[in-house]
Amino acid sequence: MKTTSNRTSPSFQSNATDRLANLPWWAIIILLAATFFVYSFITNELYQEVIKKLVVGIRLTLTVTITAYIFAITIGLLTGLGQLSSNIIIRNAALLYVQVIRGVPIIVQIFYTAFVIVPAAIVAINLLGVRLASTGWMPPDNIFTNLSIRDVNFIARGIIALALSYGAFSAEIFRAGIQSISTGQIEAAQALGLTRFQSLKLIILPQAIRRVLPPLGNDFIAMLKESSLVSVLGVNEITHLGKKYAAASFRFPETYNTLAFLYLSMTLILSMGVKAMERKFKTD
Repeated sequence: MKTTSNRTSPSFQSNATDRLANLPWWAIIILLAATFFVYSFITNELYQEVIKKLVVGIRLTLTVTITAYIFAITIGLLTGLGQLSSNIIIRNAALLYVQVIRGVPIIVQIFYTAFVIVPAAIVAINLLGVRLASTGWMPPDNIFTNLSIRDVNFIARGIIALALSYGAFSAEIFRAGIQSISTGQIEAAQALGLTRFQSLKLIILPQAIRRVLPPLGNDFIAMLKESSLVSVLGVNEITHLGKKYAAASFRFPETYNTLAFLYLSMTLILSMGVKAMERKFKTD
């Protein structure tokens, strides 16, 4: 008479182990942490007070990030095209910009832009206004001569710094995307009688932009996090507000827990958007 064994078969144990190993434990941990913080925000008056202090800075954080990124991808596209230009001056100017920016820490770029580049640009604009007034093109008291360094606040300086910084990284993404287009398509466009500009506009850029959208999306997420660095200029985004509140209340764990939760929430939402974009624009 056959007896049934109570022991679990090795194959079943192996399958169970594989299923456990393949579970998204990172997502489960984040979900548990998010549940804890949401519960704390609902039930803990201290956390409620902290989030009220910080949530007002979210709008400024997003404004800085979005504005800087629009300028960054514009600079990146122009610089990426400049790196592929046949003009030796344009090509070397674009390469110089990319190499210098990539070799300097972002926080140093923020200080340098805010206290060196922007004031120098204001002086150059004032001189331009004087020059235009001397030639009779504009009156002596014109918009260029009246521009002062105080007219450019630190929010604008932070945006300029982030745009210049990420413009260099975007340039490399655009350059790689353009170079990924096969030369056969370019030669076919030339055979059809298209000019270089028409080939770029109608054939190369549409395909290249589709391929570089996912890495550009990842750069947008990175810029959202790097926007916290403009707090060194006193810009009242959520990091600066968090530092001020923690220094005044000495509630460091609650303040920085909330700050980390807000950044993580925003980056996770953007990450899901980037993943959806990758699935939509996936190319072979």
